[in-house]
Amino acid sequence: MTITPKYYTQKLRILELIEGAQPGDPLPTERELAERFDTSRTTIRQALTELVMEGRVERVQGRGTFVADPPIITVRQLTSLSEDLDATRLESDVLGIEEEPATAEVAAALGVPPGATVTRVDRVRRHAGSPLAREIARLPGRYPELHERLAERGSLYRTLEEVYGIAIASVDDEIATELADPAEAALLGIEVGLPLLVARRTARAKDGAAVEFTRSVFRGDRFRFRASATRA
Repeated sequence: MTITPKYYTQKLRILELIEGAQPGDPLPTERELAERFDTSRTTIRQALTELVMEGRVERVQGRGTFVADPPIITVRQLTSLSEDLDATRLESDVLGIEEEPATAEVAAALGVPPGATVTRVDRVRRHAGSPLAREIARLPGRYPELHERLAERGSLYRTLEEVYGIAIASVDDEIATELADPAEAALLGIEVGLPLLVARRTARAKDGAAVEFTRSVFRGDRFRFRASATRA
């Protein structure tokens, strides 16, 4: 016989409570929920933590717990994040663009010798002001004036094509899950240990040469991935 954990029962009751609520609507406090459902605050806290991890509610430090916006669904195939989402509401905080030697992982992905010069583009992506992802792209070689050209266009793929004549023809994506470390949690505005979606992408030009290797870390409570393909 399977015994349903206490917190899970309260989780379902909280979901019933917020059914039909609008994003941004406040939830009762932990104490109020515990009194309403005749259970402990520890049980309520565990139920809310799981709902936060699922993206159903969000905690705001010093303000309380609120109904969350629905997850953003993005298609990750031959497009960039700027193309997947409404570009008018997408912003980038450029943390740095600099040249560095290729590590073994980067060298293998880009097909260059270890230690070869690559250009590192580190950004936090925001949608409607809310941090959604951190992207660290590495490009083989040097890209003069990349900071200025990227600022003008917003999209890295558009910049590569329009300024440097590099068009993306194919991509390989590898997607996994990781838990947020303190640094990435701070950048994304989430709690340490919450699940992240991590995508490692190698993009290639028409001739098959690798032109980009990117590690993208997405908030697990704000993203779902959808992919489609046609079988020949």
